Amino acid sequence: MFKKYLSKLEIIIDWAQSILTEKQFIFLSSVLVGISSAFAVIVLKTFAHWVYVFATYINGILKLSFINSILPIAGLLLTVLVVKRLLGGSIEKGTPQILYSVAKKASIIPKKQMYAHIMTSSLTVGLGGSAGLESPIVVTGAAFGSNYAQKYKLSYKDRTLLIGCGVAAGIAAAFNAPIAGVLFAIEFLLVDVSISAFTPIMIAAATGAIVSEIVLDETVLLNFRQQQEFDYHKIPFYIMLGILTGFISIYFTRNFQKTEHFFHRLKINPYKKAFIGASILAVMIFVFPTLFGEGYESIKVLAESNPGEILENTLFSSFKDNSWVLLAFVAATMMMKVFATAITLGSGGNGGNFAPSLFVGSYVGFVFSKFINLTGLTNLPVSNFTMVGMAGILSGLFHAPLTAIFLIAEITGGYSLMLPLMIVASISFAISKQFEKHSMDVKELVKKGHAFTSNKDHNVLSTLDTNTIIQTDFLTLSPNDNLEKLVDLISHSNQTYFAVVDSENHLLGIVNFNNIREIIFNKYRVKYTLVKDIMIQPLDVVYPFNSMETVMNKFEKTKATYLPVVKDEKYFGFISKSAALEAYRSKLRSMTIE
Repeated sequence: MFKKYLSKLEIIIDWAQSILTEKQFIFLSSVLVGISSAFAVIVLKTFAHWVYVFATYINGILKLSFINSILPIAGLLLTVLVVKRLLGGSIEKGTPQILYSVAKKASIIPKKQMYAHIMTSSLTVGLGGSAGLESPIVVTGAAFGSNYAQKYKLSYKDRTLLIGCGVAAGIAAAFNAPIAGVLFAIEFLLVDVSISAFTPIMIAAATGAIVSEIVLDETVLLNFRQQQEFDYHKIPFYIMLGILTGFISIYFTRNFQKTEHFFHRLKINPYKKAFIGASILAVMIFVFPTLFGEGYESIKVLAESNPGEILENTLFSSFKDNSWVLLAFVAATMMMKVFATAITLGSGGNGGNFAPSLFVGSYVGFVFSKFINLTGLTNLPVSNFTMVGMAGILSGLFHAPLTAIFLIAEITGGYSLMLPLMIVASISFAISKQFEKHSMDVKELVKKGHAFTSNKDHNVLSTLDTNTIIQTDFLTLSPNDNLEKLVDLISHSNQTYFAVVDSENHLLGIVNFNNIREIIFNKYRVKYTLVKDIMIQPLDVVYPFNSMETVMNKFEKTKATYLPVVKDEKYFGFISKSAALEAYRSKLRSMTIE
């Protein structure tokens, strides 16, 4: 039955493509991709929410505080089972794969990504793994956009644009925050986008938010309706919070990577690795139950008037009225969250760091403001600092300050906190950027030259292959040739640069026609001058494995128009600066979304 309706829908879309203009079809496509992404959000969020409700119910009725520890073990083992048996033994996790697909795979994302992350992340996070669903949501939305574009034979630009639509719709639906969805797509994915390209992205984000609003219960989403008025006298404390969240972001990034890499390096059976990781996670959740799942419910508790409720059903429930015990518990949970998330993902689970960043940010804001209040220094609005802290960590981890600012503004139901959000997010971003050049999610890819960064030139050059512009058909000279041979070669070719090589093709030097014009037009000197007498050493050489950014830096440094290429210690060819620039311009045109 489902296939029958899907077939009818495809017929309608084919018909629409035949009668609509290219731009109109993109607008229609952005709506369809937005709807698809929204339903992925609905499935994931609903499943995760009801598992949390079930676990809480069991805890409340049976007083089995260990149930929250058992579920993550089952979740991680089931995730590994699904990956092994249903997904071919592997799955590309995390949002960096989207950047890699855009940069290196012409925006082609495999079909299985449309369902793989829904299956695996629902098991991991839904059953209590300490990670977030937003990264799987974003990847799923991007996969919908890419595969839709492939089916209807759209261009690279349009594929990339629809990937952006899927990303924007996913974030918009997950938080009912369309503006944040648009900004996340722009900051995270689209390197160069014109104003006209904003329209389909906005349509997709609005569509995702509308579908989410209609179908999802508000309790499933992270939102706040209670906040205190902003007092400009508290600005110095918001500045301090910005500094604190900046350094906590660095702490999160470095410890997450160390812990995750530790598990990746373990060469043991995947089920055994998942069990070991899940067992450690189980102990952590037993002591700190709020590490269970996304943790959004605990964020809401902290932002409300009775944060002591967070200690219920914990080992410290008898101290829920003690502010200092509460503060210590929240601070310890905040510091442990990074390890819980890294263990969840490193041992075989699937999820992301978006929700953990909001979790840690809210806890940082709560701890900071609550501590200041307990010392009697002043009276800070704890709920405001709890919410603003989320923007600080999100901005610091993902290097996306605009997304952080508008996301928290939207989920708090207004823009009254805009000024403190701007202060905290910008300071945190500046500090994190100073110590961590790239955001946590793309750091490893950037090291390999595979990912987009905030530097447009680097982004474009990273997509070019040096080997494609090497010219290997240049004529060569021997050091003992006289210039009569050189004159003959010049008269029968368009070359102005010649490599001088020995019998084994080792590069000895180069000859530039423009530097020897006086000699060439002197018949006597041509007859009695050898090539070795006029050749010069190249200012630099290029190797085929050099990145295009390295090649362009060599051209810039030497001011040369041609550089010789050496492969396996032998002369291989020449690279022309004009050819490199033309390749750059061509790639830039193809990557600019209009």
